[in-house]
Amino acid sequence: MKLLLLALLATFAFAAQSQYALGETIYKTTCISCHGIDGNSQNDMKLVVKPRILSKSILTETQAYKIIKYGAHAYGSHADIMPTFKYVYSDIQIKAVAHYVSKTFNSHRDKRVENLLKESAQLEEKDRQEMMKVGKKIFQRKCGKCHGVSGNGESDYVEQSKSNQNFIYPYNLQKILLSEKQIFLYAKFGGKFWGTAKNDMPSWKKRYNDIQLKSVAHYVATQIKKNNKQKK
Repeated sequence: MKLLLLALLATFAFAAQSQYALGETIYKTTCISCHGIDGNSQNDMKLVVKPRILSKSILTETQAYKIIKYGAHAYGSHADIMPTFKYVYSDIQIKAVAHYVSKTFNSHRDKRVENLLKESAQLEEKDRQEMMKVGKKIFQRKCGKCHGVSGNGESDYVEQSKSNQNFIYPYNLQKILLSEKQIFLYAKFGGKFWGTAKNDMPSWKKRYNDIQLKSVAHYVATQIKKNNKQKK
């Protein structure tokens, strides 16, 4: 029995190692030109939207797999800098790349997110009862300016930015991949904190407290995303 267990463990370890090696090979063949050898996205290419710094990404390994497979546009991005690779690589290969990226550049991700959530203010029952009303009010007053009142990433402000040649690309929040807790952290700390090059998505922690930002995240996760599901 002991020998069988050791054999199984060795098989799993070999499979994980093989997956990592496969992911590394594909990353260095395909992804390195945009994201860089160490995932810091330093390159000489003239891109309107710079690739994410992978060591700062808020995405889990599973979420990274989905972005690689279907492309960022499928999950709300208005820029097609991160394309779909489902026609280039198999599912096994894409999972291997997501595994390699997560383990090599972003292995601290879970602990980082966990610590930030622990440090945030905790909701009380009275807060929970007011979340939807507070979240909707803040979203329509502030977030809707860029993301649109319906959260689809379309607004007069976005159109204005095009005519001024100061392009901004707010996400279509109806398609966003992030969980409610991730949306809260993204709103609190802003895009640069999580690996974006531009500061289109600012940090809102000086303007709103944790309870208010959690209310916005709740509204986006339960109403904005819900609207997209109903359309389907």
